[in-house]
Amino acid sequence: MDLQKSPAQASPRPVASTELRASDADRDRIADLLRDALAEGRLTPEEHAERVEGVLAAKTVGELDVFVRDLPAAHGDTRRATTAYASVPSSAVPNRPSPGAIPVDPDDRLVAVFSASVRKGRWRTGRRIHAFAIFGSVEIDLSEALFEHRQVMIRAYAVFGSVEIRVPENVSLRGSGGGVLGDFAVDMLDSTEPDAPVVYVDGLAVLGSIEARPKRGKVIADLFDRVTDRVARKVDDSLRKHLER
Repeated sequence: MDLQKSPAQASPRPVASTELRASDADRDRIADLLRDALAEGRLTPEEHAERVEGVLAAKTVGELDVFVRDLPAAHGDTRRATTAYASVPSSAVPNRPSPGAIPVDPDDRLVAVFSASVRKGRWRTGRRIHAFAIFGSVEIDLSEALFEHRQVMIRAYAVFGSVEIRVPENVSLRGSGGGVLGDFAVDMLDSTEPDAPVVYVDGLAVLGSIEARPKRGKVIADLFDRVTDRVARKVDDSLRKHLER
């Protein structure tokens, strides 16, 4: 029996850092880098969505690194990403809607009493949405909705129930409300697009919860089309004025 080889044979093979299992924090870090790249115009909405899907399915750190290998932020260059967000201060979007922009009566009403009410998919949002969850749950998913208005107000009430709101990553999100032995939580969000809609969430949670936050990997793709159309119109106007001289 060769006792000199036994310890070496028993020792496990060192695991490379790229082979380590990825954690939720690792996936969130990569998703944040991809979101910055989308805001800077380095990725198209389709590329961003495809990569985010891959990030969610990745199992190792090495698989995650593949999705940001061609981005400057992955190599320590965070100056551009920081500048992109610094150019849009949080004060650029007011915490309350403009006077007269939101009607008094709701365009949409979702009610759940000892039940569940869901609005998601491809639907047209009104300017005001009311949600009531009483011993029930309401889900409002705006990630694929058609925004026909610049400002949207969601007024939510949760009594022994829950109201969950999800928005695309490239809109602005504001919230003002509270809870009585309940939880009212809104993840503030500032869009880098000047034409992006603003979603305001207001309400009260009584022994319940109201939550609003962006949905990872979901953006309003036609925002980029709006910017392109606006630039094209300006060029056409300038050309027409030049020809009329």
